[in-house]
Amino acid sequence: MTKIQTVNMSDPIAASEILLQAAVVMENAKGRIGATQHIPSTGKILITGDLHDNPFNYSKIIKLAELDQNEDNHLVLQELIHSDKLINGVDMSYRMLIRIAALIVAYPTQVHPILANHELSQLTRRGITKGKGNIVELFIDGVEWVFGNESDCVFEAVDAFFLAMPLAVKSASGLMCCHSLPNAPLMHVFDIDVLNRPLTGADRNNFDGSATLMVWGRVHTETQVCALAKAWDVKLFCLGHAFVPDGIEMLMPNVLLLNSDHEQGAVLPIDLSDIPTAETAMWSAIKLASLPHVPDHA
Repeated sequence: MTKIQTVNMSDPIAASEILLQAAVVMENAKGRIGATQHIPSTGKILITGDLHDNPFNYSKIIKLAELDQNEDNHLVLQELIHSDKLINGVDMSYRMLIRIAALIVAYPTQVHPILANHELSQLTRRGITKGKGNIVELFIDGVEWVFGNESDCVFEAVDAFFLAMPLAVKSASGLMCCHSLPNAPLMHVFDIDVLNRPLTGADRNNFDGSATLMVWGRVHTETQVCALAKAWDVKLFCLGHAFVPDGIEMLMPNVLLLNSDHEQGAVLPIDLSDIPTAETAMWSAIKLASLPHVPDHA
């Protein structure tokens, strides 16, 4: 098994270094074009939904991904941070970023986190009120609680990690994994070419920026989605960004929604050489609760 680096999560230098290493890997990955990570149509891919710092489900996901068994196997991860379980009143999900950064460094061509609205909000410091308060502030509080006066270098590394994340992972065979799609009524201000170019500050920071629209969208129509599928040559979209009680749900014939963070959370393995319809793919979904707990891998 490939050795995954063990990182002292209380050491600001070690934490910063692994995040920066992973950022460089993502930015320079083979197949990275603009805001999209392109992957071949061989091997298999394991797709997760929103993870939200669930370490138990994460450890099961790593085992299922079988990254060691075949270099053509891929893993897509999304919505990594902002747990609903606070420790001493703060969010400690920076630790999930470190775990995933170490995994990226160990498997640089196989592990693909995608930008989600929670990562984008943390990057831009745009608050999200959910559950126990402003979770962007709670994340900041967690980093400052652990690292104190040395927090700045960790924040800089976290930001670099987020800046390096692609908006989408796309296979030549027609699979596209992205956190969401733009709201249909706002397509007139969305740059459909955003996937093919590097993201700008306006894309990320503006409320009508194309990255913001892409990760926050919730209102979709079949006409809109079919137009995007044609423009981007996509057979199946796999999205997160919605609460899915059963872990997986078919939104449209070519759109699946996934959650991986709760008790009914699911993941989806797909053969990259043969992209199924959403209805067919649902039969392959794996409920994480059905798997035994395994030790953390990083």
